[in-house]
Amino acid sequence: MCKSAAWVATAAGLVAGLPPASAQQNAAAPNAAEAVARNPPPYVSPAKAIGQQVRAALEGGVLRDKQLTINVKPPTSTAGTPSAGKPVNSKTSRQYIRSRAVALAGRPEPEEEIIEPALGMGEATWEYAGVNGPQAWGRLKPEYAMCSLGKRQSPINIDESITLRGPAEAIGFDYRTSSATVVNNGHTIQIDVTGDNGIFVRGARFQLIHLQFHHPSEEQINYRRFAMVAHLVHRNYLGQLAVVAVLLDPGPANPVINQFWTYMPLGKGDRVPMPMGSVDLAGLLPKDQRYYQFMGSLTAPPCTEDVLWMVLKQPVTISHEQQRLFAQQFPNNARPTQPINGRVVRDAQ
Repeated sequence: MCKSAAWVATAAGLVAGLPPASAQQNAAAPNAAEAVARNPPPYVSPAKAIGQQVRAALEGGVLRDKQLTINVKPPTSTAGTPSAGKPVNSKTSRQYIRSRAVALAGRPEPEEEIIEPALGMGEATWEYAGVNGPQAWGRLKPEYAMCSLGKRQSPINIDESITLRGPAEAIGFDYRTSSATVVNNGHTIQIDVTGDNGIFVRGARFQLIHLQFHHPSEEQINYRRFAMVAHLVHRNYLGQLAVVAVLLDPGPANPVINQFWTYMPLGKGDRVPMPMGSVDLAGLLPKDQRYYQFMGSLTAPPCTEDVLWMVLKQPVTISHEQQRLFAQQFPNNARPTQPINGRVVRDAQ
């Protein structure tokens, strides 16, 4: 255990055979105290003070051939010291004092313990199955909280017996021959479309951003799922989203999907550009464009709400071979249906 600097100094004096202080020196002590009060000694940091004590003890032979243990309390900020008015980080202070004291004593500083991060503690990635499946999306990241807490989530089951039936505006499709890039984003095949494509609905124009495919369909009609669904995602100048869902049922091969699958990427992150002007999205739409309409959300994280959904009633066909090619990479990438929570579903007649 370290002794105080005063003890070390007294012991060193006795070893040298020095006589005790004289009465005259004792009498002068009050005057010395007054002098110190008028001219205080310079501030000595705790680390330096401990180092001086340790060095004095070593030079005096007190700690020779003995284990040295240093117990340090974190310094506190007091008026008149360099740290006055500043918060003290106790961990940093302990480490600094220890290293400085050991260095001043002339001994090597012990190595710090290195704590390796635990394996498997990286950022969680949402999936369609397993521990990071739809039931866990809302807990994976703070920005995904709406997946669990939202009250207007998609997809839903559309029960025709409780829909709001009546006349409704037609969707004004304005799709033109365009270029596109086929992307595997790790969760689906996405078609990034370039060109002036959009829809007119509810008094506004929404620009087409991309298409995404899901197997099986995420939406249900009277509790029936379809083979697949294509989601055509649009955004207006206010940043509001509108999604047109095109249901896909087994039948003859779809020529537009055949174009997309011809350039299907080989793995996650792969992007394959299609020939310029080779995409005609109008061929993906059914002849009957009546729809179910409701307010919902994105069907994948972050599950953003206030999305206008229009699910076209009439499916278009997709061949078993086309369906198989997609299912080989994405056997199930459909989010389960979500509660209606009293939402109104318009049934456009």
